[in-house]
Amino acid sequence: MILEFMRDDHRACDHLYAEAESALLAKDAEKAKTIFDQFYTATNHHFDMEEKELFITFEKRTGMMGGPTQMMRYEHQQLRSLIESMRLALNENRTNDFFGIGESMMIMLQQHNMKEEQMLYPMIDRTLGGDAELIIQTLRDMPI
Repeated sequence: MILEFMRDDHRACDHLYAEAESALLAKDAEKAKTIFDQFYTATNHHFDMEEKELFITFEKRTGMMGGPTQMMRYEHQQLRSLIESMRLALNENRTNDFFGIGESMMIMLQQHNMKEEQMLYPMIDRTLGGDAELIIQTLRDMPI
């Protein structure tokens, strides 16, 4: 349940990034900036759903404070920094920098998402059991 919901959100964020890249490759910088801002907002919202609700609930249920959720938070910090650098490069029309940073960001993001989807989310699903639907509704209701 959590796995499907969060995986779908990963895919939605990835789609926005691909659209922003496509717009920039098509030399439509304004469209690229608009879509990248949507990616930026969606990705930060995804991280917030995890850090402010999902991870905390998991940690409270398991008592596991220093495990996989701590590593995911650390990776979120790194990804936020890369995404912020990309946003700055895009706004300053430094297209080569945008694509260069973007390549590193996507490699890291894909590895990060794989860890969550293959290990962490299934652990969370097992831990939350029947409460998954309630947690998903809470995540849906979180302000963007």
